Amino acid sequence: MPPGTIDPTSIPKWVNQLDSPPPVWVPDSETYDDEDNLVSQNYTIAMRSFEQQLLPTGYATTPVWGYAGNAKDALTGANLGYIMNSPGASFEATRYVTNYVKWVNNIEGDHQFPVDPTLHWANPNDMEMPEEPFEPYPEGYAEAQSNVPLVTHLHGGEVQSTSDGGPEGWWTADGDHGDGYSTLDPETTEDNAAVFEYPNEQLPTTLWYHDHALGVTRTNVMSGLAGFYMLRDPVDPIASLLPSGKYEMPLVFQDRTFNTDGSLWFDTVGLNVDVHPYWMPEFFGNTIMVNGKVWPNMDVDKGQYMFRLLDGSNARFYTITFSNGMPFKVIGTDGGYLRAPATVTKLTIAPGERYVVLVDFSSLAPGTKVVMLNNARTPFPTGTPVFGGTVGQLVQFTVTGSPGFVPKVLPPILNPTLAAGFPSIMGPVDKTRTLVLTEVMGPEGPLEILLNGQKWHADPSEIPTLGTVEKWIIVNPTADTHPIHLHLTQFQLLSRQKMDTETYNNDWMMLNADLSMMEDGMPPFMGTPEELSPTAYLTGNAKSAPSWERGWKDTIQMNPGEVTIILVRFAPNDGSPEYSFDASVGPGYVWHCHILDHEDNEMMRPMYVVKPET
Repeated sequence: MPPGTIDPTSIPKWVNQLDSPPPVWVPDSETYDDEDNLVSQNYTIAMRSFEQQLLPTGYATTPVWGYAGNAKDALTGANLGYIMNSPGASFEATRYVTNYVKWVNNIEGDHQFPVDPTLHWANPNDMEMPEEPFEPYPEGYAEAQSNVPLVTHLHGGEVQSTSDGGPEGWWTADGDHGDGYSTLDPETTEDNAAVFEYPNEQLPTTLWYHDHALGVTRTNVMSGLAGFYMLRDPVDPIASLLPSGKYEMPLVFQDRTFNTDGSLWFDTVGLNVDVHPYWMPEFFGNTIMVNGKVWPNMDVDKGQYMFRLLDGSNARFYTITFSNGMPFKVIGTDGGYLRAPATVTKLTIAPGERYVVLVDFSSLAPGTKVVMLNNARTPFPTGTPVFGGTVGQLVQFTVTGSPGFVPKVLPPILNPTLAAGFPSIMGPVDKTRTLVLTEVMGPEGPLEILLNGQKWHADPSEIPTLGTVEKWIIVNPTADTHPIHLHLTQFQLLSRQKMDTETYNNDWMMLNADLSMMEDGMPPFMGTPEELSPTAYLTGNAKSAPSWERGWKDTIQMNPGEVTIILVRFAPNDGSPEYSFDASVGPGYVWHCHILDHEDNEMMRPMYVVKPET
């Protein structure tokens, strides 16, 4: 336990209450067509610093960053006025109704946690990279601690790159802009803001928004910059069969560690301090928050609930079970409904992933208490076992005597785009890529983790063509499961297979030794590495996607010692031949590991989509 922090075993559990879903943002204005159909909505959302009660009543409030704007109660619709929340209020978006959101950076003070200026980061003050011996934090580097660069990314959204919220698109409260900054109307947008357009044309699903500024995503999200974005379709035939209102609850899991004054604790000493003085490979907190409340209780009626699960942690995975062992149904993931419902007793969710599950409390007696548990190791999958008394528990459900939602029979096929089977990719494979996840080690552990041996600023190598289908074969010789996220598009998992990754990695390094920037022939590589087929190194049988992953994904778990194959369609996931916007315009997209500590230290690469040759 870090010095000066609260012993998590002393924090009372199940005191905080989850009474209702998060508040919902209210638009400033709406636009209708000649037939009185809603066409678009306009929002203004500010990023601000404030204090919030995360710990149970009686503990100090916590300084956080979050989102501010006009909101309403999610259940009653009552106007809440101007609120500030962390996590932020939810967007309730309607399919084919465009949202225009003005994101305003009103965070004028310092970063809450140390900015490591030895990383490739936003660097709004253009400071020179310091040399060792490095200044210890909190003295640190004042020039790095402010101004604060921010940019909001809609995770899972099919949007033009000008509104994607990429890592170079940041802006500060005093009006500095990154090289990738863009806004819909530069003439009228304030210097400390950007207006993004979200067409909302994809399949209905659970999206989320969070900060994505280069090199400081982990600290900005740790400070509180995240929230839900629900996309609904008024003609969705499945929605009427599912719990709604008070019986639908989004749940975001985040791990934190608290100082005794109520503030958040974060690592201030790096693993390899002579290279990166503050950066650690992963952050693991000792306390669990759900929807911004530490270890809450939720009273549930005797009926079925729909929970929209989001792993909003920096690096922690969650393997979820219930204390009474009861099964539950998975019906959706990142990009919408699964092909068919999947009944499970446990589910592992990685940072950035979402799952929609149905949990039935009908058979439980009033007063029954059921705890949602977690037993995922840190790092996942073979690290330290969880401590059951703290991070092994997430949220408690207490059954009331009131009747609840009566479960309805679901059709055998939930998602029409997957009706033909799984995978259903709607087209032949146009290009195959073989990519390798690589870890560069220092004397005390990882120095950085790379995608295909390349740093963030290396020349672009993933340049897909709009409308095509690509097969990505990704080899993971590292010790961690990496949740790999692609911007713009949804994809499908084809298979995972065990392989001799150690021999493969050595051979791949030798094959590309002439590209190395290092004397020992190790990554990082300059230029695009030559591909090496994993076929000769396979040791096990290929395993197709399990039932709970048979849907559209934008983030996928890639396990150590395995090759993971995904099929990526660079077109809308509803089967349309092309996007309504030109995805080749703007600063481009990225793909990266969604362990934010990895993403901030080179495990991210640009991805530029281009138009087909004519």
